[in-house]
Amino acid sequence: MMATRAASLPDGSDWSYEVKWDGYRAQAIKSGELVALASRNLKDITRQFPAIAAAAGRIPAESAIVDGEIVALDADGRPSFQALHHWSFEGLSLVFYAFDLLHLNGRDLTRRPLDERRAALREVIDGSPPLLVSEPLPGTPQEITTAVRELGLEGVVAKKRRSTYTPGRRSDAWIKVRFSQRQELVIGGYKPTATSFDSLLVGYYEGRKLVCAGKVRNGFTPALRAQLFNAMQPLAAKRCPFANLPSSRSSHWGEGITLEEMEGIRWVKPALVAEVSFAEWTRDGSLRHAAFVALRDDKPPRSVVREG
Repeated sequence: MMATRAASLPDGSDWSYEVKWDGYRAQAIKSGELVALASRNLKDITRQFPAIAAAAGRIPAESAIVDGEIVALDADGRPSFQALHHWSFEGLSLVFYAFDLLHLNGRDLTRRPLDERRAALREVIDGSPPLLVSEPLPGTPQEITTAVRELGLEGVVAKKRRSTYTPGRRSDAWIKVRFSQRQELVIGGYKPTATSFDSLLVGYYEGRKLVCAGKVRNGFTPALRAQLFNAMQPLAAKRCPFANLPSSRSSHWGEGITLEEMEGIRWVKPALVAEVSFAEWTRDGSLRHAAFVALRDDKPPRSVVREG
């Protein structure tokens, strides 16, 4: 079940609010002695996060499916999505924030109200690291917004207390509000340098068409640049994958891609998804002041659309 994006939090007694954790959405699945972790697109990530899987194996139930977010915390206890790729480094810890319980000992809980599922969740997750419960936040939407912004966290998710769990769809019973402009975008090409690349070309899908959203020049460390460059080499393509290129002209901010510029770009198959931060969307539909955050191997490219 996925949340619908909004500009502000809904208000009312039928809503509750949680931190929007900046990590990998995942489900922990236990069946007897068998344990698995699955990403949002059902990729098996058990071996990628063995400590989380081992902790899930100790859940006091014969079988369970727990929904949550795998989060890397830095030395100050702040979530860092980039750190999630380097969590073995000193000073980082890995936790699983559980926020829903879908099945328990053979019982399907998805049609039960959220408040009831949360109560059952607290009975099987005792809050000992690395398995933590993502508890509802106290206060009004305005108070919560102020507090979460001051903590520098990504955002808040509002959930209707009596909502059922609808797998595989985006629901308006869950509303997410991000306090920074960020979204996933598909990599479709890059401007090369002598040894690597200067910038990425990224976009999103409108139906079957991949629409270019502009260039990403910032946010790359030397190691990350090398990693991305190597990942793009097997994906080399002869044709531009973007339906809206070339642009007729460059915009005021320089995000457009002209026919002349396209001659110097190397295209890749749209298989890699990047999370990108940016200041705003320009009037011509391009990103302004875009910066690379991380690769998202938990998001299929075809699911990437422009978020409203």
